[in-house]
Amino acid sequence: MNAPEQSPEIGREIIAAGYRTNLHDQGGGFPVLLIHGSGPGVTAWANWRGIIPQLAQNRRVLAPDMLGFGFSERPADARYNQARWVEHAIGVLDALGIAQADIVGNSFGGGLALALAIRHPERVRRLVLMGSVGVTFPITEGLDAVWGYNPSFEEMRRLLDVFAYDRNLVNDELAELRYQASIRPGFQESFAAMFPAPRQRWVDGLASDPKQISTLPHEALVIHGREDRVIPLSASQALAELIPNAQLHVYGHCGHWTQIEHAGRFARLVEDFLAEAAPLS
Repeated sequence: MNAPEQSPEIGREIIAAGYRTNLHDQGGGFPVLLIHGSGPGVTAWANWRGIIPQLAQNRRVLAPDMLGFGFSERPADARYNQARWVEHAIGVLDALGIAQADIVGNSFGGGLALALAIRHPERVRRLVLMGSVGVTFPITEGLDAVWGYNPSFEEMRRLLDVFAYDRNLVNDELAELRYQASIRPGFQESFAAMFPAPRQRWVDGLASDPKQISTLPHEALVIHGREDRVIPLSASQALAELIPNAQLHVYGHCGHWTQIEHAGRFARLVEDFLAEAAPLS
């Protein structure tokens, strides 16, 4: 799990739920926990680097590498599931002495944020779900390709084309950078252990009970890219219909990278939504 010294992907190390955890901790005020997605070689910094500085102007931003991802510890038993990841996320808040936070979840991280809010409603103030899993749907060809990634530059280049609607965001330099990230020692081994075929079971395993979703008391903002080829727009539409206090925002000309393809708009939308809550402390 080594990274070059001074790498921006390295934050500080905490122990969360008993595991060494790489955490980015910036800003001050009411805390917001950012839970990243599940792409190969992903880190919290890779997912959230474009919006952390903007959100950190008014609040304390916490962005951990989730268990088994990035530069956080990989459990010796290589067993991963929704409950274990939720326990790890709660462990981050506990390690920092945070009783309640706003939660923003991206894709896979949205499914975890949703499950966390259901199981620990008192720990969540407001909820943001972006391109999120959390309900069952037939696995897309795009998601199956992401979770079934076999490391190569060519495969990473194809995945980037799946992720982004804006072709200007995708080039060989980025593909090489993300490919090299995916083959760091331990990265692909843990990633391959998370979502082995058949992969429909992992979509279902990250979903929450619709009856429990429909009892959530939190204000929720559901965001999706209209041209998303990884998570279908219908998943966010279903979540917005189930969550009583939900609003749905759909970006046109946008794939699965809402926070990258529409970074400024995304940050302003999330900031405005979170600012509607109690005054920042």
